Amino acid sequence: MARILDGKRVRDQILDELRPRIETLRRGGRPPGLAVVLVGNDPASEIYVRGKVKACEELGIYSEQHTPPASISTTELAALVDSLNRRPEIDGILVQMPLPKHVDSRAVLLAVAPEKDVDGFHPLNVGHLVNGRPAPRACTPSGIMEMLRRYEIPVSGQRAVVVGRSDIVGKPMALLLLHAHATVTICHSRTSNLAGECRQADILVAAIGKAALVRGDFIKEGATVIDVGMNRITERAEAERIYGTSSEKLAELDRKGNLLLGDVHPLEVSARAGAYTPVPGGVGPLTIAMLMSNTVEAAERRLP
Repeated sequence: MARILDGKRVRDQILDELRPRIETLRRGGRPPGLAVVLVGNDPASEIYVRGKVKACEELGIYSEQHTPPASISTTELAALVDSLNRRPEIDGILVQMPLPKHVDSRAVLLAVAPEKDVDGFHPLNVGHLVNGRPAPRACTPSGIMEMLRRYEIPVSGQRAVVVGRSDIVGKPMALLLLHAHATVTICHSRTSNLAGECRQADILVAAIGKAALVRGDFIKEGATVIDVGMNRITERAEAERIYGTSSEKLAELDRKGNLLLGDVHPLEVSARAGAYTPVPGGVGPLTIAMLMSNTVEAAERRLP
């Protein structure tokens, strides 16, 4: 029986470990401060931001939201970010993605001061990651490394395959695994014999954004499978293709109008893997936990 890797459990451990550090900062003069910039009214982004603000409130981190209209220009948004860079009580700045199409996302991310880049997306921080130097790390990959460490899953000397090459997950994930002494392969949409490459993995990270793409025959017997995917399906035919005649899942689709699904086939993974992260409840909770961790570390680094 495959072991389920519980992201909520790891999240709670991380947050509990942050509380005394936050209290020390408060006693030293002020709590850590996080500013979140949410442009426009994207419903999914609003949900994500609410979760981040709630986590700050529960931990005692000062937070504030800036909600400029979707019509804001790149220049205006960069100016807002620069004003946050100059405020000493703000330790971390998060610009919620995606931004409207007319906004130059790269220019806005570059406007964030590297020491306040708690998402770990600034090119300077990416460069530090490549060199193995201390700096904010991308939240989802660093959360996955915490998951592996806390469940005592060996990384050093293992073969790891990362499916997906995004700047947010795939590339930093591969670098973190490499720094932990894994032998790493990166796969993507143009990889030939994807299933064969994946079957070599002792640790398989699926982050390509396609529902149930990774099937049972992609998975080496006993491998650890980390599912980063967050896909919503709405078509009954697709649900039936994945879940068969599961009355529970089909009823959930009828009730909600959609189903949340990872990049790994949810029924086939448990038959092959030694351990895996479910969707939901696996990787998702770790992302916000590591954002909180990056914010606290940023505040600690800025102590006089």
